Amino acid sequence: MFHTSCIEISQSALENNIRFLRSILGPEVRLSSVVKGNAYGHGIELFVPLAEQCGIDHFSVFSAQEALRVSKVSHGNSTIMIMGMLENDELEWAITNGIEFFVFEHDRLDQAIKIAHKTGIPAKIHIELETGMNRTGFAREALETVGKKLQENPYHLDFSGLCTHYAGAESVANYLRVKSQLVTFRKIAHRFKAHKLIPAFLHTACSAAAIRYPQTRMDLVRIGILQYGFFPSKEIMIHYFAQQESNLLPITRLLSWKSQVMSVKTVNTGEFIGYGTSYLTNATMKIATVPVGYSHGFSRVMSNRGRVLIHGKRVSVIGTVNMNMMIVDVSRIEHVKKGDEVVIIGKQGDLEISVSAFGEFSYQVNYELLTRLPADIPRRIVD
Repeated sequence: MFHTSCIEISQSALENNIRFLRSILGPEVRLSSVVKGNAYGHGIELFVPLAEQCGIDHFSVFSAQEALRVSKVSHGNSTIMIMGMLENDELEWAITNGIEFFVFEHDRLDQAIKIAHKTGIPAKIHIELETGMNRTGFAREALETVGKKLQENPYHLDFSGLCTHYAGAESVANYLRVKSQLVTFRKIAHRFKAHKLIPAFLHTACSAAAIRYPQTRMDLVRIGILQYGFFPSKEIMIHYFAQQESNLLPITRLLSWKSQVMSVKTVNTGEFIGYGTSYLTNATMKIATVPVGYSHGFSRVMSNRGRVLIHGKRVSVIGTVNMNMMIVDVSRIEHVKKGDEVVIIGKQGDLEISVSAFGEFSYQVNYELLTRLPADIPRRIVD
């Protein structure tokens, strides 16, 4: 009640995906579940406990705000790692609560040392290296100073990880760049080891790198899109299947998005439908309104091009997508009525509208589409 659509998350699909990931990673590599972007639109509060039931005990987030959300719903034994935004005034909260975090500039490192001295609790830090992504990370010339600070503060800095991020492992166009990054990372890791600075984990791999470049898996991998049932790109999917004898898809989408018919009416020939003049009837039509629009994440770009499923049939969005509703052509469906299920993403009968198909209609990649699903759409676990 009180919502115009809902998102369903499949428990069995997640269990399947985690089994697949563990089968390719092996027992020695730790799996960190990336739940930034509201768990890629799946909902942190719902997804984290579900992932823990599947044996996940390490979560990667972007910010302190996301770390706080994870900590509130976690069973308490999982590791939480912040990869991005962490204000200096949030550092004490992170340190005292055992939250791990990336360090990629001197100010954060210095403040972490200061707070660790003050509280008597070591800061669990992951030193991020700049290897060619040119986003965040310590440049090579800064590493001598970083190493010295680690050596001078053995009781206040817990060297939890040495890491980097690849600049586009999902595309073969970045092959040489990624290979160069890996060489750079290994050289720096060797240099740290030579100075007896040995992190608990070496980690560089995201979903794409874990599939395409097995040598990047190291001690821990940060897996986002794969756990939710999507390959990072078509290239990565093709690369995976090229190595396999089976053509069976090893991962399953977790997410379905459903609404219902709000009303049904008939429109005569020669009438415009909805705002403006973008759709003119050339025959008498039966139309249904669905209470989902661009404010809910159904892009206005889908006007006169989107599709939904009703009664197991694919029907077209006609006219302009409104802020809170869309209109669909149900002329071919008998007995359609108010309250009938509408599948926006997912399966109904023998047909399916996949996230990728939905994304292609709206010119969005899977990542963008998923993370733009509003957080106030209710999520629920099924099967």
